[in-house]
Order: sequence, then structure tokens, then C-alpha cells
Amino acid sequence: MSNSQQRSPSPIWEPSRERIEASNLNQFIKHINIQGHSVESYSDLHRWSVEHKKDFWLEVWQFCDVIGYKGDCILGEGLAKWGAFSPSRDTIWFPQSQINYAENLLAYAYQAPEDIAIWFKNERGDAEKISWQSLCDKVSILQQWLKQNGVERGDVVAGYLPHMPETVIAMLAATSLGAIWTSTSPDFGAESVVERFGQVQPKILFCCNGYYFNGKTFHMEEKNRQIVEAIPSIVNTCQIDYLESQLDEQMLNDSYSDWEAILASYLPRGMIFQRISFNDPLFVLYSSGTTGKPKCIVHSVGGTILNHLKEHQLHCDIQPKDRVFYYTTCGWMMWNWHVSALASGATLVIYDGSPMYPNQNALWQLCDEADVTLFGTSAKYLEALEKTQFNPSSGYSLNSLRTLCSTGSVLYPEQFDYVYSNIKVDIHLASIAGGTDICGCFVLGNPMSPVYRGECQGAGLGMDVAVFNDSGREVTSERGELVCRNSFPNQPLGFWHDNGARYHQAYWDKYANTWHHGDDVEMTPRNGMIFYGRSDATLNPGGVRIGTAEIYQKVNQLAEIQDSIAVGRRIDGDEKIVLFVQVHPDYELNDELVTNIKQTLRVQCSPRHVPSEIYPISEVPKTKSGKLVELAVKQVLHGNEIQNKGAIANPWVLDEIEKHQNSTVI
Repeated sequence: MSNSQQRSPSPIWEPSRERIEASNLNQFIKHINIQGHSVESYSDLHRWSVEHKKDFWLEVWQFCDVIGYKGDCILGEGLAKWGAFSPSRDTIWFPQSQINYAENLLAYAYQAPEDIAIWFKNERGDAEKISWQSLCDKVSILQQWLKQNGVERGDVVAGYLPHMPETVIAMLAATSLGAIWTSTSPDFGAESVVERFGQVQPKILFCCNGYYFNGKTFHMEEKNRQIVEAIPSIVNTCQIDYLESQLDEQMLNDSYSDWEAILASYLPRGMIFQRISFNDPLFVLYSSGTTGKPKCIVHSVGGTILNHLKEHQLHCDIQPKDRVFYYTTCGWMMWNWHVSALASGATLVIYDGSPMYPNQNALWQLCDEADVTLFGTSAKYLEALEKTQFNPSSGYSLNSLRTLCSTGSVLYPEQFDYVYSNIKVDIHLASIAGGTDICGCFVLGNPMSPVYRGECQGAGLGMDVAVFNDSGREVTSERGELVCRNSFPNQPLGFWHDNGARYHQAYWDKYANTWHHGDDVEMTPRNGMIFYGRSDATLNPGGVRIGTAEIYQKVNQLAEIQDSIAVGRRIDGDEKIVLFVQVHPDYELNDELVTNIKQTLRVQCSPRHVPSEIYPISEVPKTKSGKLVELAVKQVLHGNEIQNKGAIANPWVLDEIEKHQNSTVI
């Protein structure tokens, strides 16, 4: 049975009339209609936003109170298919605009300086609340320190840090000067960090002396030293003493600047915001790098601000004084997405540590304590909660919680059921999808439309999203490739040190004048979107297209299985499915379990879904941000060399997989 056949024609949730009327999106529609339009629904608004893209983005600017000089909206009407680092970009958004990211994120401080801007907690129970005024004071001090160290517009400042208040402060200080911010999380090894930061040559590095995760303490001094020695562009390093205890004196580096000493060395003063071009660089994000050197994806100041405001206020209904939580690390684009919520006057609710430590209650206790209104997480986290039958609603009121966002991988229909049965009956469940490539979403939710089991609600406003088959023809109710047929402000400026060729090859080579995103999807007749996984992980046994998510959905539900990963093995001109399973510690992969797995897939999916080979592994290999690395597993299985194992969180598992290169079919 296919995914689309499992979905009910009736919605699993519908917003109340009161909720619709109180939403930012409804106010935006009224704002549009006052000018003579006749928008009555989300689909009407989406159609208008695509057909009148210039008017739409101008209205977003005005409605969301963007701070800065606007100027004209668009220069040229083509598609920006080569990137701003080459001379032939056809579409330039807001070419005369002058804007500053930090200025927009700190604007709410003038309205409510004593309100909470950041609510932080870690797995050890350490907590901190920072007011808007205190946040501005600390940003001012760090700004002065950065200027004293020669940081100017266009310089790169890097953070090798957990998601903690100091990271947000350092980023705001850097971007207030027109500098470029780039970050990654401390679980990355020194070599992987150098592979990333070494390409963009930061002038300043922010790091920490260690961090906590899952009840363990990790010291960072040696990794910090290796990174600083390997990147000669770094003129000063600020180390934050996050750990209570330090290593012996020989491990300490007294040449580093100390965070607390910096805060004590300056007095807060009026903020200076260096406004720069709308299309100047703001963030450098990195591709996973599992198949080669990570690509440095450059995102613009204006495109990031404008798109995040659109997604936060119109799609997620974030309003001033809301409490927005997203479980993320600084190595994932959801960190950038999360911190931008400050621009809507919302409080950032941050948790650092394992989401399951000291127990499954960790995030939900914080959700209740902080009166979280939007809870953001990964589909894998919801799947893990479902398997353990944890019921947050039984222990926590969750009265303030209105929206739950899920991303990172496919959210299965069963997780939709779990959310409404165990978390909250009246909640807007938004399965969102986009990526590092655009630092935002192609497909996401909206607070006016119903939610259907197993579906993302629809395409983002201003995004002409469609599904193409291999011939480049638009299809509905048929699987194909996720594409976007128009230009949008948050397209990346390009790749660092690229003349545009690699950028073009990454997104524009497959279909003429169309962004090809690489997701295997299906658009429903009601314009919802069903995801089957990444296109490069699609299986083709007997020439039949199968999404890996279809297999995981059924296999991972079995009590004996903790997680799984499936790839294709080429045999005699055909492709056979090879399944690797992480078995629960209380079980083993015996003949009975193998038979159960195959029978489950045969009955609940199809005979084509049944793997030819099934093997146990200690863990499922994933990136640092928790994404499966099917392509790397497939390369190992076929004897190909993995160029960058450092991008994988648990690379030793690939050695287990390598043993099955020449296995016989079972």
C-alpha cells in the first residue's frame, strides 16, 4: 500500500474560526484585500504571491516592519541561476536596499526592554534568562571588542559552539558590523571544522572549553588549539568557559581572550548598526560533506531576514511575546532559522544537551516552564517518543503550545497520529521542508488551512513549487522531483570561491530555468506535499521507484527495531534492496525477525519493497545533524572510497557495513 493510499480524505486537524481570525496570515490577507484584491483562502494568497511576486515581497517588507532602506524591489525578471559571485545573475532583489540583520533582530528591545529575550536551559539544569536590555548591552560590548580586533564589513567571524546565549550574542555583534557569521557545533572533530572554516578564513573564532551531552563531559581545549593552528587567518580567539571544571594548567591557552573578561572590560553604549546591501553575505552554511569537501553556501542579509519573517509570521503565526523553541545545534540551518525569531519580538527558548537526558521529560518540562508557544523538533525525535509510548500530555499542561514544527526527515502518518493523541489535540502540526541550500523552506504549514495526516500543508508563499517527472513535465498525484520555477529573495548568493559553475550544477542542471531540490515527492490534488526521501536515495528494484522513507516507516515501527537504513546494491543489471537494522538491545536479528521484517514490508507496502539482504549494525550512520547518509552507505557497499568520514557522526559503523561488500543474497 503506498503512502498516498494510507491518507484519509478528512483532515486530522482544522483551526477554529477564532484562531484563523487572530492569525497574522488573516491580517495580511486583509491588508492585501484593502488594496483591491479578492483573496479568500491560503490557495488564493499563494497564487497571488507567485503571480505578483514583486508586490508580494514588498507587502511582506511592509507588513513585517523590516528596518532599513527599501528602494526598488527587483532588478531584472530572469532567474538567479548563477549566483552573486559571478557576473551574470539575472534577478537581483532590492538592489538599492540597505539593511542590517542584527538591527532587525534587536528592534523589539526598544518596545519592551525588560521582557525576556532569551530563556536558556541545559541538560544539567543550569538556566539563564536574559532581558532584551541585557542582550543589547552584551551585544554592544562584544561589538566594541570585535571592532578593536579589526573586524569590519565583509570579514568572517566563526563560532564553534553549542546553542547557548553566548553564541547568539557573538553572532549579533558580528552581524551588527556587517560581518559574515558562520558556525558549527562542538561535536565536530577538529579536521571537519578546519575543512569548513578553513575555506572561508575567519578573522575571529568563538569557542568553548567544553560541553555536556547525555550525561557526559567533553573537553574542547585540544580541538580548539588544533583549529587555531590550522587556520592562519584567525587573529584572536575568544574562549567561553562553559564547563565548571577545567583541565590542568598545561592544557589551558592563555593567549585566548576570555568571554567574561571581555564583558568586564567595556561599558555598554549605544548600538551601531552597519547597514549593508540587501544582497551582501550574512551567513555561510555548509553542505553535509559526506561525498566530498563541504560546499560553503552563502546567504544574503536581506533574503534571510525577509524570508524568515515571512515563514515565522505568516506561516508559523509567531507574534510578539511568543516563546519559540527549536531543538537544534549551531551546525544546522535551523539554528539560523530559530535565532531570527527575535525579529518578530519573540523570546528564544534554548535547550543545550541531549533531548532524552536526564529523561524523556527534558524538553517538555522546559516547554511547560517557559510557556512555549512554538515547539520545533525533528521527525526522528517524535518517532523515538512514539516507540517508547511517552505521553507528554499526561504530565504537562502545554496550555501555551499552539504550533509544533517538525523537519529533518519525513514525518510519517503514524507520527501525526502520535502528536494528536499524546501531545495535544488542538495543535497546528507543521511538517516543514527546505534546507541549508535556501536557509528556509519550500514547503511548510499555515495557520488557516486544515492539516491532513502524512502531508505537509503546502508550498511557501512566493515560491512557485511544483513536482516534475523525469521529462520535466509537471505532475500531480504522481511521484517526482521537487522543483521551484521562480526566483525568490533567499536563493543563495552562491558558493564561496565559486565562479557560479558549481552552483549551477548543484541546482539548475536538471531542468531548464528551474531550481531542482533533490527531494522525491508527490503533490496531492489539494496542493499538499508527501515526501518519500531524498532523490539520490531512491531505490529502483525492477525499475520501480521506491522511497526509502516507505521502508523506514514500516520497519522502524517494529518493537525489535530501533532504526534502519536501506540502500540499493547493483546485481546483474538490476538493483536489490539491502537493509541494515539497529536492533533493540533486548532482541537479536534471527531468522524469525528477518521473516517478520520481510512479511511486514510485503503486506503493508509491496513485494518490491522487500529487501534481498538484511544485516544488523550497532548504529545507523548519520550526519552530525541526525540525517541518514544513504549515499555514503551505498558507496561503501560498492567498494567506493568515502572522501569525508569526518562529516558523519558515527563513522565506525561504515566499517561494519564494509564487511558486507561481497555478501551473498539471503
